[in-house]
Amino acid sequence: MDRVCWKLSLVFLVLLVSTCVEASFSYRMEDFISAIKQVEDEDPGSEPLAVLKRLRRAAEVNDPFIQYFLFSDLSGVPELAANLSDYIRKAVHHRVTEDAKEEGVVLTPDGTTVALRPLLLGIEAGLLAKTRGRVRGLYLLALARDLGLSLRQSPTVTRRLGPDGCWDNLSSPQVFTLSDSPSLLTTAQVNGGMDGVVLGLEVSDKSRRPLKLSSLLTEYYCHQLEGKGLDTAPRLISRRRRENFRQLVVPLLLARQVVKSVQLQQSLTGQSDMERKEKKVLMREVKEGMKEFVHMYMDCPPIVPRCMWGAKPYIGTPTNLSLPLSFMFIHHTSTPSKPCLTFEQCSADMRSMQRFHQEDRGWDDIGYSFVAGSDGNIYEGRGWYWQGAHTLGYNSVGYGVSFIGDYSSILPSQHAMELVRDQLASCAIIGGRLIPTFTLRGHRQMVNTACPGDALYSEIKTWKHFGDVQK
Repeated sequence: MDRVCWKLSLVFLVLLVSTCVEASFSYRMEDFISAIKQVEDEDPGSEPLAVLKRLRRAAEVNDPFIQYFLFSDLSGVPELAANLSDYIRKAVHHRVTEDAKEEGVVLTPDGTTVALRPLLLGIEAGLLAKTRGRVRGLYLLALARDLGLSLRQSPTVTRRLGPDGCWDNLSSPQVFTLSDSPSLLTTAQVNGGMDGVVLGLEVSDKSRRPLKLSSLLTEYYCHQLEGKGLDTAPRLISRRRRENFRQLVVPLLLARQVVKSVQLQQSLTGQSDMERKEKKVLMREVKEGMKEFVHMYMDCPPIVPRCMWGAKPYIGTPTNLSLPLSFMFIHHTSTPSKPCLTFEQCSADMRSMQRFHQEDRGWDDIGYSFVAGSDGNIYEGRGWYWQGAHTLGYNSVGYGVSFIGDYSSILPSQHAMELVRDQLASCAIIGGRLIPTFTLRGHRQMVNTACPGDALYSEIKTWKHFGDVQK
């Protein structure tokens, strides 16, 4: 009887441990990396390629298009434990539900959401490369196939790219909901595709191939910024995703890869080869669609939406701006006085400023249109379309952009200034929201008068391609 009770207790303990392991995983990148470590620990000598194949088998990601490039027969690949396999399948298998819930995505420490499928496919393609920089199928697996589905013109599709979305909980995220009607290629898929391309090319260099997949992802996604932010940060981290992708990818060549992916899929499904005229029409459609892709994900900086930093609702009814605007006014904050280096701290600073503006100042919302952190992100305040409360007498004719931190005597990081001066401004101009010739004006957060003695104000005067600073 004692032996029976002991066996029952052991079974109960095993079930309890298994349940707790599964329940401890949320859809944070850190939790996904922990799951990978469990896979690696089962076979300590396993190489990253072997681990990736086990993940792909668990996620049931192995269609003919993938097999064409990765030569993968997964029938002999060892299966994972049931609870771990179930988590991997849910975390990697991508789809958008009818109620706009996006699955197969995780929240990264930098505040962005990434689809895991294109990320892992890009890394696997890179590890298979025999020659550095020449990775068979990299762009098609990580990004071009999905771009091909989205960029081809269709009378029934109103949105080609995006949108982004928000998580139900940032500390233990489980459900990611898109902020608008979904396209065939969401922002999370683009993020995963860009990361797949960047990391795939990196590991194609045999001297840089990682010993552990978990180590590669930890170094890329979990790097902690120090005092000078991204100015002194390593090149290969997720916060530099867009700048790394811009340096690697020529839009015209990517467009050709998209056309190639469409042709290959037709061939793999037994369809007849595309005629020359049909191919020209497809290339024209893809080139046109690429303009939107380049604008959204290569010209524009990463912008954290209001729901991700925890914004309270606007009080009352917003006043819509009449676009395009003529001015962009640059501010810096007296409080908070320190730069923010993490998504968590920048989000807390945004909530603090909104609370001050709404409760102490009596404004309807945070006053700024956008706010620049030192973590590599722009944070959405009132955004592109709502009139702000940032520059007395000029709120209706310009955007108000503030740097988090007191820059009376020192300057923001070079990266943060480039984020505003080059990327955010270009994004506004190319998007038709800002007239190309415009003026920047230096301000402090707490007062509505220019401060010519500020270090930031003096620096703005050197931004010559924006015109003279209005005094």
